[in-house]
Amino acid sequence: MNAHSSPIVVFDLDGTLAETAGDLIGTLNVVLARDGQAPLPLEQARDLLGAGARALIQRGFSVAGASLTPERLETLFQDFLVYYGEHLTDNSYLFPGVVEALDRLEAAGFRLAICTNKVESHAVALLNALGIGHRFCTIVGKETFAFSKPDPRHITATIERAGGDLRRAVMVGDSKADVAAAKAAGIPVVGVTFGYTPVPMRELAPDWVIEHFDALPDAVDALLARETVKPAA
Repeated sequence: MNAHSSPIVVFDLDGTLAETAGDLIGTLNVVLARDGQAPLPLEQARDLLGAGARALIQRGFSVAGASLTPERLETLFQDFLVYYGEHLTDNSYLFPGVVEALDRLEAAGFRLAICTNKVESHAVALLNALGIGHRFCTIVGKETFAFSKPDPRHITATIERAGGDLRRAVMVGDSKADVAAAKAAGIPVVGVTFGYTPVPMRELAPDWVIEHFDALPDAVDALLARETVKPAA
């Protein structure tokens, strides 16, 4: 199997492979406190996640009823990056079944890649700290390219960089941005039910829904079997 014909599974990170809400919302609350705002309860704030740190800060301040100038947002964003970079895994962990699912996919010949709206350096550091960074052919963050999810090019460029086959690719994510980007790219998408979305995953209408990573390898196989009946793009 040559590198440029390999089937590939592309994963989102936060809320998909790892439960990271504790550290992300913890950092948001530090930033809010520095601006004199009250902290947000974790359960209330989980659904603010998914679009990257700048959007998280904007959403957090909106919930708090506070406004931000672009200049203030940029200052707080830089503060967020510094603090979060020092607290990446205080309360973050892989979802159950992730390692076993990656094992099965790799054994079946799949390349694995990350396409996240997290800053690339934080994504790399977090995955390494969780012990799975080496599993991925490429780790692409929000600023790696000039576009990010829900732009479909974020996914297609990730696949190309990883040496994967666009015609035998599956996206796995937890949010509207993941589903929208994959659909726009013409790539089947598996939605997980345990991530960060204010809209239940099934309502976002991904091609497949899983409630545990045990179900992922079979879902990927089924989706690619379905795709093979289509003419090659």
